[in-house]
Amino acid sequence: MSNVLSFEILGSPIGQGRPKFSTINGHAKAYDPEKSRNYKAYVRMLATQAMKENDFEMITGPCAIKIWAYFDIPKSKSKKFKEAALASKERPTKKPDADNIVKAILDALNGLMYKDDSCIVELSCVKYYSDVPRVEVYVDGYP
Repeated sequence: MSNVLSFEILGSPIGQGRPKFSTINGHAKAYDPEKSRNYKAYVRMLATQAMKENDFEMITGPCAIKIWAYFDIPKSKSKKFKEAALASKERPTKKPDADNIVKAILDALNGLMYKDDSCIVELSCVKYYSDVPRVEVYVDGYP
């Protein structure tokens, strides 16, 4: 059994969308936008698969989460910009915001990789450019 796990989410990073609201019988109800719901389900599926492949059990104590979000380099940018972006000298300052990327991923992993959000004692998210847009998630349970 391991208490360290990493997995990759291929595709452009997607942040948690703003909740949508509807009224049913006079009561307001908030729900996730479809794009956020689908992304969280995808992340959860990949996490479940990685857990099975690596004999990873849910963390019930403190844990650290690191999220590395890699964005596609805009095609409209110059060759010089692309070279700088691949060397991490240019960093994405575009949406989704880092906190929204984190929120979507943590929501998907809550109750699966760790017992509750309160178990997270260390958290980081970085944004880079890459030729391969993706998100890398690293989960480390403290002994």
